[in-house]
Amino acid sequence: MSIPDDLRYSNDHEWARLENDTATVGITDFAQGELGDIIFVEFPNLGDSFNKGETFGTIEAVKTVADLFMPLSGEIAAINSDLEDAPENVNNDPYGAGWMVKIKIANPGEWDELLDSAGYKDLIA
Repeated sequence: MSIPDDLRYSNDHEWARLENDTATVGITDFAQGELGDIIFVEFPNLGDSFNKGETFGTIEAVKTVADLFMPLSGEIAAINSDLEDAPENVNNDPYGAGWMVKIKIANPGEWDELLDSAGYKDLIA
């Protein structure tokens, strides 16, 4: 199972990669493994704003449906529309092609509240 050191993680198994004032968000390798084969991802609309911890979409797997929780407060700046035709990218490449949304961060201080890779490893141990 992969837990990259350059990302931050939420207790809800989302990851975030910071690029200036924008964060790319997806679900962790652990989360996709627990869900099984992903068959559908429901996205918010561009421009929608969310507070940290709010549900921003759902992910459907063969065996379950799960909510997606925003790891940082912000506004949706991009969605990964490639997942509409290839939701399996979440399983095959959760930290690359399986990213879900990009958000313009509203509160940069929240970044420091997320788990680093060691903290996330402890969470799932």
